Amino acid sequence: MPAPQNALKTALDRGEPQCGLWLTLASGAVAEIAGKAGFDWCLIDAEHGPNTLTTLQMQLQALAGTPAQAVVRVPSGEDWILKQVLDLGVQTIVVPMVNTAEQAAQVAAAVRYPGQGSRGMGAVLARASGYGEIVDYVASANEQIFLFVQIESAQAVENVDAIAATPGVDGIFVGPADLSADMGFVGQLDAPEVLVAIDHVYARTKAAGKAIGTVVFDEPDFQPQIEKGVTFLGVGGDSYVLQRSLSALASKVP
Repeated sequence: MPAPQNALKTALDRGEPQCGLWLTLASGAVAEIAGKAGFDWCLIDAEHGPNTLTTLQMQLQALAGTPAQAVVRVPSGEDWILKQVLDLGVQTIVVPMVNTAEQAAQVAAAVRYPGQGSRGMGAVLARASGYGEIVDYVASANEQIFLFVQIESAQAVENVDAIAATPGVDGIFVGPADLSADMGFVGQLDAPEVLVAIDHVYARTKAAGKAIGTVVFDEPDFQPQIEKGVTFLGVGGDSYVLQRSLSALASKVP
């Protein structure tokens, strides 16, 4: 029995736009609600959300019963972090703050087993293999991994061609908030210089034949991003949606 097919990878490899929601509340209930809401994917954020391996597993289990595909953003690209998250069964992973091709190569190796990488051998004890039930997991897991590396600095923009060309990097994810801050435009995601940099990253990623990802929070921005070639589009976050919805409801109270 091989590793489960990564349906999100299949869709992204075909160039089909996939839209999803950021999960930052570390709640299994919220993950389950979001997974049933109609999104293609839900991303559990372990970089800025208060997540541990235990809360990641809880949310992965909640999402497993829904149509949405699970994605995890790790707090950093350290090999040991990636190994633990992959052993939880994650197949699509986003790694923040990748600034050079050397970093990209290290991350790409860490998420795949020897032959293509350096991922540690321990899946027989892990959720990823069904705790040993998927006997061919190690032999087939590499084919189902989809790796996004996140460009969110001026240095990464300068190195985008080398990063995008790195074997094992499947997609480039642009982090507009950190990129704008690093460029000297804190809180100005729509500064002309920032938009030029983002469009440059999109163009170079597209030229390399890799998937483009980003996240936006305003509905008028959804379609323009897809028209620019974004196929992995975050369209908001759980805490953001909840705060706005509750504020709107409270404003109607007599």
